[in-house]
Amino acid sequence: MARSREERGQAAVELVAVLPLLVVLLAGLWQAALVGHTAWSAAAAARAAARAHAVGADERAAARAHLPRRMEPGLRVIASRSGVVTVSVRVQSVFGLPQPGRTSATASFLSQR
Repeated sequence: MARSREERGQAAVELVAVLPLLVVLLAGLWQAALVGHTAWSAAAAARAAARAHAVGADERAAARAHLPRRMEPGLRVIASRSGVVTVSVRVQSVFGLPQPGRTSATASFLSQR
């Protein structure tokens, strides 16, 4: 089928129109993956901190040991006397955008002391 002069370059124009939407979609999917990874890491750190609290060790050091280094600066650990430990970390952002927030996890173990 012959194309007229007006139709030349139409595919390139359509690609340029769709490309920003594709980039935003991929960035959103990557951000969702980072949120999930951060929540999973916070849960692992909370379990480690609760185990450390149960035996009288340093909860913050145990939580830090179970987190990737990039999550350490935003780490918060709160331990209660009843053995409940809450770990909160900042969610990493995609492309250096503003921080999307924090996620936290709670775990507990009976005291072993």
